[in-house]
Amino acid sequence: MSMLSNLDLIRRVPLFALLTDAQAASLSDAVVKERFKRGEAIVEQGKTSNALYIILAGRARVVMTDKRGREVILATLQVGDYLGEMSLIDKEAHSATVSAEVQTDVLVLAGDDFSRCLMENTAMAHGVMRGLVKRLRNADHKIGSLALTGVYERVATALLDATELGDDGERFMREKISRQDIAKMVGASREMVSRVMKDFEEQGFIEADAEGVVRVYERRMVPR
Repeated sequence: MSMLSNLDLIRRVPLFALLTDAQAASLSDAVVKERFKRGEAIVEQGKTSNALYIILAGRARVVMTDKRGREVILATLQVGDYLGEMSLIDKEAHSATVSAEVQTDVLVLAGDDFSRCLMENTAMAHGVMRGLVKRLRNADHKIGSLALTGVYERVATALLDATELGDDGERFMREKISRQDIAKMVGASREMVSRVMKDFEEQGFIEADAEGVVRVYERRMVPR
């Protein structure tokens, strides 16, 4: 990343893909690069940061915590995703904490520069709107899942969402997910998730190979 200029980095971000050359050049003078260590908060629930953060490398976790300290994992953000735009638009505090799951590099754009970009470029404004709609739909899906489906189906969905398709046509998880994290994703206790995972293993829905890679057999998995 250190060999690339800010302009090069901006051109790699999907959100900025439709900026004109002049707009991209102007924006390159406004952004700064920042690195977050594993576990470090990029933004914190209940606080404001007045900036837009675009992930260049790494991965981040979106977590909401209630007054009793209970947590729910809302999403995992990957390269090209951005965060902080909701707080910039409505001037309210962040509704969740976003922390780096691994060392994560971001581009930081100050709130005033973000607002200027939206006013100067309709395509970027539409891109932000599409991103907000996507997050709203994902939130609706999660709410519906928590309210209308059983724990087995929610765990199965969380496992499948964490997989990618291998060359053999089967799905596997490159990154391991702890049962505690799955519990936070699906709104269940760790004990219940452990029971479900044990059932899935015994029935051959999931298995770990000699290298610790977890495979999920989607064709066999029929949620209860």
